[in-house]
Amino acid sequence: MAKDKVIALTATGERPASTLSGYPMLLAALLAVVLDAYGIARVTNSDTHVSGLILILVGTIMFVLILPGFYMLQPNQAVAITLFGDYRGTDRVTGLRWTWPWMGKKKVSVRANNFISDKIKVNDLRGNPIDIAAQIMWRVVDTAQALFDVDSYDTFLNIQIETSLREITSHFAYDNGDEDEPTLRADGVKVGEMLQSKLQERIAVAGLLVDEARLSHLAYAPEIAGAMLRRQQAEAVLAARQKIVMGAVSMVESALQQLSEREIVALDDERKAAMVSNLLVVLCADRDAQPVVNAGTLYQ
Repeated sequence: MAKDKVIALTATGERPASTLSGYPMLLAALLAVVLDAYGIARVTNSDTHVSGLILILVGTIMFVLILPGFYMLQPNQAVAITLFGDYRGTDRVTGLRWTWPWMGKKKVSVRANNFISDKIKVNDLRGNPIDIAAQIMWRVVDTAQALFDVDSYDTFLNIQIETSLREITSHFAYDNGDEDEPTLRADGVKVGEMLQSKLQERIAVAGLLVDEARLSHLAYAPEIAGAMLRRQQAEAVLAARQKIVMGAVSMVESALQQLSEREIVALDDERKAAMVSNLLVVLCADRDAQPVVNAGTLYQ
């Protein structure tokens, strides 16, 4: 019976490369040019043409070996050095640098990058379809992992952002959550922190670091946006009505209390009930009150 073989991915860790400053090698290249010029001058003399050819040969070999090894590094740039496919280290020293010409050199930017994901349609905690996008600030912290542990760390990051967004969104309602329940609309900072933590877990294998993650777009999907807007409007109207009623009741209570304390008028229970009804109608109505003059009594 054949045994199943499990191949584990071996993470490649960044380490310093053995490279040289390019300025001494630049002087060596100039020396090679001088040797070639001096050799050419000696070749024209029949007595020294052999030594001249030797100088030309030495100078040419030196120039051919030195020139391809130069490379330039700006701040927040790095170069991964390889030898016939074998990773030999990463150089982060800025300026003119030099290594052997048979060494492979691949530049990697370690600067901060800002990425805004595409809008995707996902379902929130209650199953409502929403359109969402995220803004991610990230950078490369391990050049060896970024280059050799994934095919393309840019593509890898984009896919992991979408996967993390879908996972995080499924744990939150868009709005109107239960008591003390965070929502996508009201708790954007908390959602961003969770997205950053989840995304960092996924992209650590690629040697990337997420400095910040925030939602850049959040809206109901077009097919339910109209219905959800009407629901929000209704909830806003109900909340406003509730405050109006609470304020009206407080005002009526204060009015009855002051009338009683100042002994302006003595009201029995029936008159109090009529006064409360009239005041509530006046205070809670959408339109201005229309006064009615009663020339008789309440019982006529």
